[in-house]
Amino acid sequence: MNPRGYLLESFSVAVKAADPAHIVPQHLPNPPVGRTLVVGAGKAAAAMAQAVENAWPADAQLDGLVVTRYGHTLPTHKIRVVEAGHPIPDDHGAQAAQEILSMAQALSADDLLLCLFSGGGSSLLSLPIAGISLPDLKEVTQQLLRCGASIQEINTVRKHLSAIQGGRLAAVCKAPVLALIISDVTGDAATHIASGPCAPDPTTFTDALAVLDRYALNVPPAVKEVLLTGKAGAAHETPKPGSVIFARVENRIIANAHQSLVAGAEYFRGTGITPLILGDTVSGESREIAKSYAAFAKEIVTTHNG
Repeated sequence: MNPRGYLLESFSVAVKAADPAHIVPQHLPNPPVGRTLVVGAGKAAAAMAQAVENAWPADAQLDGLVVTRYGHTLPTHKIRVVEAGHPIPDDHGAQAAQEILSMAQALSADDLLLCLFSGGGSSLLSLPIAGISLPDLKEVTQQLLRCGASIQEINTVRKHLSAIQGGRLAAVCKAPVLALIISDVTGDAATHIASGPCAPDPTTFTDALAVLDRYALNVPPAVKEVLLTGKAGAAHETPKPGSVIFARVENRIIANAHQSLVAGAEYFRGTGITPLILGDTVSGESREIAKSYAAFAKEIVTTHNG
């Protein structure tokens, strides 16, 4: 096989290591006494929902709603799939987020809220907090994406402008919560994947304002006002680590970049090629990083052959 063939095959193996059809069923709990409500958001949300349906006992109650980006829907029977805007939020995502919040509020202690989150969930599950509009949220999102802020910084702002992210989804639910998460961020912190709808949020309104100031963003006045109001203590903060809310909540990372890298490395090892994993904590412009990696690979070849 030529080098391109090896690379393509290793990429296929790495992607398969994060395939919801294979991974999700391994992490499903037993059905509760009551109903199971499945909700979620992300580019992989439809595939995750489909995997739940295929593995769930036929006689157990199951329904729900997940949001994925346009063009990523898959056929499901019990869990409704809605397509919405990514990376800029739109009305479809906001309406779906409101419906998800309302459905979660209606659950009882005998039920289960099963959440499915993956990369892209932050924009897909966009429900503006009271005081700002969806156009306001779109504008600040566009500015954050253009300014060079890290995903952690972007999500710090998003969580404090959202009625559902930053742990707020878990906070409205009386039922036990299990969030199955496919990570696309370095560090795999649940609070930064889909902006952590069910995860404790260690950041504050003050942190969100600091991001806007750091990049000198000229956001809509309503956005600044909401953040300043929150900083002054007149608006509720996102639920924090240690809150009793999370005693009945589990956020479980079921796939991440490292797992895929290991799978790709095992493929190469099986062909007699010694792999070297450079890590999953690299972030930045992919074209520039690729140039650095290519130069590194050439240096290894030159040194080995020299």
